[in-house]
Parts: sequence; structure tokens; C-alpha cells
Amino acid sequence: MELGLIQKQTTKLVMTTQLHQAISILQYSTAELMEYVKEQALENPLIELQTSSWEGGVRSSKRVYDGETKKDPLEYAESRKTLQDELHEQARCLKLTPRIESLVHYLIDNVDDAGYLRLNEFEMMSLLHVQKDEIDEAVRHVQLLDPIGIGARSLSECLYLQLNESNSLNELARVLVQENLKALAEKKFRDLAKEYSVSTVEIQRAADLIATLDPRPGSKWAVERPSYVVPDVMIVEKNGTFTITLLDDELPAMKVSNDYKSFKTIEAAEYLKDKYQQVNWLLKSIEQRKQTLRSIMKVFIMHQQRFLKYGVADLAPLTLKEVALEANVHESTVSRAIKSKYVQTPHGLFALKDLFTSRLSSDSLEGTSSSSVKLFIKELVENESKLKPLSDQKIVEALHIQKGVEVSRRTIAKYRDELNIVSSSKRKRFV
Repeated sequence: MELGLIQKQTTKLVMTTQLHQAISILQYSTAELMEYVKEQALENPLIELQTSSWEGGVRSSKRVYDGETKKDPLEYAESRKTLQDELHEQARCLKLTPRIESLVHYLIDNVDDAGYLRLNEFEMMSLLHVQKDEIDEAVRHVQLLDPIGIGARSLSECLYLQLNESNSLNELARVLVQENLKALAEKKFRDLAKEYSVSTVEIQRAADLIATLDPRPGSKWAVERPSYVVPDVMIVEKNGTFTITLLDDELPAMKVSNDYKSFKTIEAAEYLKDKYQQVNWLLKSIEQRKQTLRSIMKVFIMHQQRFLKYGVADLAPLTLKEVALEANVHESTVSRAIKSKYVQTPHGLFALKDLFTSRLSSDSLEGTSSSSVKLFIKELVENESKLKPLSDQKIVEALHIQKGVEVSRRTIAKYRDELNIVSSSKRKRFV
């Protein structure tokens, strides 16, 4: 063996900063792209932005009527009382000893957004120097407050408190939430009927009563800002022809500032040259994003005329690979371009990724899309007899007879999970 210096020429793919930026911009939704452009404007003094009617991805909520600016009524949600405010107010009306009263207010401060107490009694006893019977008394007073079920330490206790308050005559429901809530949730009605020596009909009625209760009694007090889904692309029909509008046209317009032309030092010139290249690359990447998205949507419209006219049931199978070939881009580019983006169609708002589906075996020459099969499954389940729900095998047979589509039982089970539809044994009712 010998040591030596050897020259070797190789080629390898290097992810440059500019390439990484271009890929990121392609994946951004319109709202994300707006935020990114604002960040770049803060970092690069050569970028000048014109104001836009979009702020943070949604149109400004202010409206002008008769010269006055009206605020969005949703903004007043911030001034609502919190759950703790309401409970403290109720607790002040109770006649309690000073020691128990302070303990009640301490417990109220530790009620979570769902309305539950998540405290360790032994830690409380050590921290506050109180006895267990004092904690029990304070918890009991908290649980007497509205809304009913507040201050529970478990889901079982929360439901039990509500059943007691409603003066329900169904003692079986109270026993079930205390002893067998898990089996009830799994709909093991026959096992429960055998264990308690009652009929499955009685178990079903108890389950129906429990289903009317609120498992999160404090959630109605939660103050959350509403979230919006903003479409990135809009497809509209004009004179029988479907056209594409990219909604990132609302991006604030960018231009290169002329305020730094007077800098003559070498250091300043090098710095400005670098920033100027960054601006050009940013503009080029945004323009490339527009062209790529427009090319993909043109292919989509060409293949999905029936969907655009009649709805989801007529969504044709269209894979990313097929789109990539026709749009003359790589399949990974299509995947990145449709990521986290939404399209407004004549039939509603859809995530773009949900409209590119696989092709299933069918009697028709074009095949059937997985999305239309999922819609068919959903409709079948909604219209089935709840006393005798359809098994996965029955759904397979219905698809073959009614749609001429061949799928396996395993595929049906997979689609059910994606649609959040439980198995037939858990959908079954006894009354």
C-alpha cells in the first residue's frame, strides 16, 4: 500500500442557496409567500413593496360604509369573558369559609380549556398544606358551578356529573360511564348486555343518552381567532370555457429601490451587488412559480371538464406523473407546486392534492378516480340501514354492481379510515 495525491474529476448535484429558495417558493401557499416576501423586504434594503389589500393571507376585515370604517364583528370575541372569569364570579356568590373559598378559587385557576381539573391531590396537599377532605369539599363546590360537568377529573366523572344533574331515570347510563366507558365507546353492546343482564336495546338507549352529553363543557368559553383558508387558484366559467386566475396577483408589487445609487465605496458596492442579485433571483423564482402552477392547472382543466361542470362524482383519475408529462416538468415539481394550496372551483373549495387521484380498474375506458369511489362509499354509508350496516365486502360488491369498479376489501377499509368512517360492527345500532 502506498500513500499519494491523486486527482479525480467527478460530478455531483449541489443544492445552492438560490435553488433552495426557488424550491421553497414553489411550495409556499399564497399566504406563506406573502409572509416570505415581507421578510425578504426587511432583510434587503433594495426591495420596495407596494401595499396590498391582503394582510397575513386574508383580505382586510375592515369595510367602509358611508365614509365610516366598520370592524369585523369577529374581533369582539377577544373581549369575551374567559371560563375562569365566569367561574370566579359564580364562586363569589357561594357561602364558604375563607379557607375553602381560597382553595376553590385556586382550583378554578387550574381548570383547563376543556373544563377539567388536572391536578395531583398529593402535590396540592404538600404545596398548600391542606387536607384531602378539604380538597374534596373544594372540588365539590367547583363541580356545582355552571356549565354542568365543570371541574371533573376525568371524562367518566364529567359525564356522570351531567347525568346526575339531568335527573335522568336511566341508572344504567350512570353505571356504564363509571364502570365501562371504554367498552361503550368501542360499541361492545352485546358484551355489556350480557354483563349487566339487560337487552342490547337498553344498552343502545343508554349509549344514545350519553352521546347527548358534553365531554368538553368548558370549550364553549374558549376564545380563538377564526382561521381562514385562502384559495391560491380560482377556476371560473366564462361563456362555457373554464379559465384560471392565480390569486397571488394580490401579492404586493416589488421594485428595486433607487435610493442607494449614491454609495460609491467598494464595500457598499459589493454589498449592494449581492442584494441586487438576491432581488432578481426572488423575482425570477416567483415568476417561475406562477408559470409552473398555471401549466399544471391548464392540464387539470383539460382533463377535468366533467368535474368542473357536474361535481366531485365526475372527477376523472389524474396522477401527478400524467400531469408532469403533459406540463413538461418533473413529477416532484408537480408535487411541490400543489402542496398546501387550495383551488376555488364552481363546486367549492378543494385542496389541490385531493384533486389528483389514482386510477382504479373500471368497466369504462377512462377508469375511475379514487376520490369518486370515496364519495360513493360515503353516500352508501349515509343511506345504509343502521340496524344492518354494510360490511366492507358488501361495499365491494355494490361498487362492482353499480359502478363497474373492481377494488379489494382492503382498499375499502383504507378509504373508510381516510373518511373517518368506523367499521360496520361499530356503526350498528340495535334500536
